[in-house]
Amino acid sequence: MFSSSYKGSLSLQVKMRVKSRADMTSEWGEKSTADLMSRYVSKEMGQGVPKEGWRICLAHEFKEKRKPFQAKDVSLSNVMDHIGLGVRYLKWWYKKTQVEKKAPFIDMFRALPLRQIYGAPLGGIGGGTITRGWRGEFCRWQLNPGMYHYKTVMANQFTVCLRRGGQTVYQQVLSVERPPTLQGWNWGYCGEYAFYHALYPRAWTVYQLPGQNVTLTCRQISPVIPHDYQDSSLPAAVFVWDIENKNDYALDVSIMFTMVNGSGHKDDKSGGHWNEPFHLEKDGEAVSGVLLHHCTAANPYTLCIAAREQADREVSHQTAFSPRGTCSGLWSDLITDGRLDSPTGSSPPTQKGEKVAAALAVSCSVPAHKLNSLEFCLAWDMPRITFGSREREHVRRYARYFGDKGNASPSLSHYALTHYKQWEKSIEEWQRPILRNSSLPPWYKSALFNELYFVADGGTVWTELSEDADVSGGVRSADGGLPAQPALIKEYGRFAYLEGQEYRMYNTYDVHFYASFALIMLWPKLALSVQYDIAGTVVQQDPTERLHLMNGRYSPVKTKNVVPHDIGDPDDEPWQRLNAYLIHDTADWKDLNLKFVLQVYRDFHLTQDSQYLQDMWPICQAVMESELKFDQDGDGLIENSGYADQTYDGWTVTGPSAYCGGMWLASLCVMCKMARLVDSEEAYQHYKDLLERGSAAFDKLLWNGKYYNYDSSGRALSNSVMSDQCAGHWFLRASGLEEEAYRAFPKEKIRRALKSVFDLNVMSFSEGHMGAVNGMRPEGVPDRSSVQSDEVWIGVVYGLAATMIHEGMLEEGMRTAEGCYRTVWERLGMAFQTPEAYCERSIYRSLAYMRPLSVWAMQLALDRSQRDNTVLASTGDNARLKPDVLPTAETQNSGSQQN
Repeated sequence: MFSSSYKGSLSLQVKMRVKSRADMTSEWGEKSTADLMSRYVSKEMGQGVPKEGWRICLAHEFKEKRKPFQAKDVSLSNVMDHIGLGVRYLKWWYKKTQVEKKAPFIDMFRALPLRQIYGAPLGGIGGGTITRGWRGEFCRWQLNPGMYHYKTVMANQFTVCLRRGGQTVYQQVLSVERPPTLQGWNWGYCGEYAFYHALYPRAWTVYQLPGQNVTLTCRQISPVIPHDYQDSSLPAAVFVWDIENKNDYALDVSIMFTMVNGSGHKDDKSGGHWNEPFHLEKDGEAVSGVLLHHCTAANPYTLCIAAREQADREVSHQTAFSPRGTCSGLWSDLITDGRLDSPTGSSPPTQKGEKVAAALAVSCSVPAHKLNSLEFCLAWDMPRITFGSREREHVRRYARYFGDKGNASPSLSHYALTHYKQWEKSIEEWQRPILRNSSLPPWYKSALFNELYFVADGGTVWTELSEDADVSGGVRSADGGLPAQPALIKEYGRFAYLEGQEYRMYNTYDVHFYASFALIMLWPKLALSVQYDIAGTVVQQDPTERLHLMNGRYSPVKTKNVVPHDIGDPDDEPWQRLNAYLIHDTADWKDLNLKFVLQVYRDFHLTQDSQYLQDMWPICQAVMESELKFDQDGDGLIENSGYADQTYDGWTVTGPSAYCGGMWLASLCVMCKMARLVDSEEAYQHYKDLLERGSAAFDKLLWNGKYYNYDSSGRALSNSVMSDQCAGHWFLRASGLEEEAYRAFPKEKIRRALKSVFDLNVMSFSEGHMGAVNGMRPEGVPDRSSVQSDEVWIGVVYGLAATMIHEGMLEEGMRTAEGCYRTVWERLGMAFQTPEAYCERSIYRSLAYMRPLSVWAMQLALDRSQRDNTVLASTGDNARLKPDVLPTAETQNSGSQQN
């Protein structure tokens, strides 16, 4: 039963410590936020910048500099346990990188160093992304699908020119950098006079021009719009520059946008690239700019910088200039009269070793004490793509609307510049109910929207289903498979995103389990498309034997009737070759099949798509039958196999466990519910019998009076407190399964377990300021038995917070999640690259990770709470959740869809 050491750990002293920590939440949070703007010396707040979001002065420097997890960070005991893995991985890594000349799916020797520079990415979903840093640099590129390139291209800049009475009085690159190149330009803007503000998918940068009485507000807009399946796919972004003239005289103002033909990659100098000006008039609106044709052998593309032509604006350009040397010619061209020469004709193709860039300037007059604005667009067109194997060609989603010939850049930029106001209207209508809800804390609003960056910037691809594709590999519905081309995928396309920018596997399913809340709530058709793809792979098999690095054994790539770990590596051929992950043989993982079943019912509950349920039912039966083999003693409860056989792939678990056992029981609950929906009484009785026996075994073997033990092995650390022990219950609540017939866990035990997790994993860890540590000993110290038990997983924490909110523990849930947000976004400088994990000190692991999208599970829980009329007594009557926190998922999904 319950250990005396745990009783001692929850002594009055510890309880008082927990209470005192909780009392300081407000002061701690306010100071953390204020630090980001402490060096801002101006009083200017810009035009139309919202209060909510992530705000930082351009002069800010993060004090804490963390390093990525490396071999030296592994404890001696864990090193001894993983010597074989290390040797096998080294051999495999050498062959992959030195012989095959490929990038490993996880590179343990070249982890990304932390660059505390990133801002909101540009572009819609699935067409590639370009990230602009919070200081204005263009610094992270994902144009080739799933393959990232981290290079700041210094010549990609905005420059302002102020003229009075025909004379230039001020010209400045709007960058705090002082690079050794381009010395003919005026660099070194003082960052203390500017700040950046992100509320994805928009961001603002406010610049006060010292001594000029002029304030610029640059607003960037990307078309990431919930329930929109057309414009959300577009590879484009718009920059709107609002110019405030506070002088007693008028000014002529020019903004110049410079762009290199390329991404800073070595192929920028491969030769054959060329630029050309363009002009497009359509529907009474004219757009002009420069096309930068990047002519590589694989995945060629065109960049486009463009502006609207209007009667009171002057658009000028420089088709080509060399971004080497001082580049003083371009600078002088602008400073002379505030415009560029605008030569006609194309530039010659570059020679090998050369780079070429282009410039676009837009000018307007701004009267004294008035406001004016200028608009730019950046678009890119790579409609046909190949992955690393070059075996198949895929067509991106946006080509359905703009063609797949590679000549769409003018039309894309024209469309973006004439439709961005509608994009903003849709974005504001979506975000407004949440932003205006005064009962929700500011940090949460920032986390909710800004973490969505990964939907677009997760190496994301959104492609058409090719005519010869067969989703289930020839296994038809009559044989337990699917149609070759399910109607939903034909209509809405195929969607894939990476486990992480460093963990390069598409649709990693054990992680998608957490992240999927963002998709099912905001783009439900894409969530269902992923499910159809996964369901199709379940019935397939690949008997090819390969070495798995953890145990050194050979086993098949893919076993029939089990859910795959992932659908492939973008450096290979996703959808064709599954399971890029080869550390473990995941056919024996205990969580993948269960996560599929739980998602199927949750998605049905939120969409009410009966065809989807009918199509998924036989697949669910197949994976549950496959899962049943893990119940080796016949007590109705599955057992883990004595190694790390679930998403915590470095944390050994033996016998019945809280995490996998809890998801097994939850899966039995939803199978009972689905059996009733498809009118299968026999199946219902089968799963109900398993549920009753399994629940009794689960309670007997794992409940200790305060929480569910990590596992039932009886090892010294089997009674550790796992933060994720209620994952199965979380999904039942998210799926609306609260009635007694479909309840696997006694409510009072869930609440007691969550209270234990809050007291120990949250408040007894790092002063309660860093979220929940994965594993905590009952005596109040982290479980250091593995490389993952003493980590904080941000996506798991958001899911834990959602579970607490479902159970009426709003204050505890918010405090738990707040620690992660403030650690990542305000203390460690990891904005727009939220990692999988960090430890209490020194290190992090896997930047820009999928799992933190689970923050949207918190919003679903908040919505559920207010719909259930839950009185949040801890926050008072005025803080009850308002009825417009979030339109219910059912309401959203039944609304009109843009096709």
